[in-house]
Amino acid sequence: MTIYESDLPGVGKKYEIELEDGERLVIVTHNTGKRELFLKSDAGADSQKLFELPDRLARTVGTILEGAYFQPVQSNQVETMLSDETFIEWYNVADDAALVGQSLEEADVRQATGVSIVAIQRGGDVIAPPKPETTIQASDTLVVVGDRDDCTAFESLLGGNGQR
Repeated sequence: MTIYESDLPGVGKKYEIELEDGERLVIVTHNTGKRELFLKSDAGADSQKLFELPDRLARTVGTILEGAYFQPVQSNQVETMLSDETFIEWYNVADDAALVGQSLEEADVRQATGVSIVAIQRGGDVIAPPKPETTIQASDTLVVVGDRDDCTAFESLLGGNGQR
């Protein structure tokens, strides 16, 4: 998937996202926060306006699309891209994971893999930020930040199918 970004002086930013069938989704984010969505049949075609959203509603819809409210299917990976190279990922801790029973300080995950654990979801509670003495438990969901290679290295510490 390729995303083209361009400045619209006095208006905001325009993003064109190549879709699988050659079409392009065009999103214009205005300086006011309003978003307009268009569809183009191909790169050279005129855009057809689909709809527009005010800032607050656009943010809510974006959060829903991202899956923050509901994951419709069991997914092997949940990630949010912070930049082209930095991701937030959620990992389930398997019963047999090497990290189970270790404190964050003992596990020294950042030194070992390069990722930072920024939150732990345990049942209905969220521990954010976790303290160095926080112990990792089986079935915790660890929220980590890192680049793709660091996240891959982190997966090896989890055992089983760690990503959610």
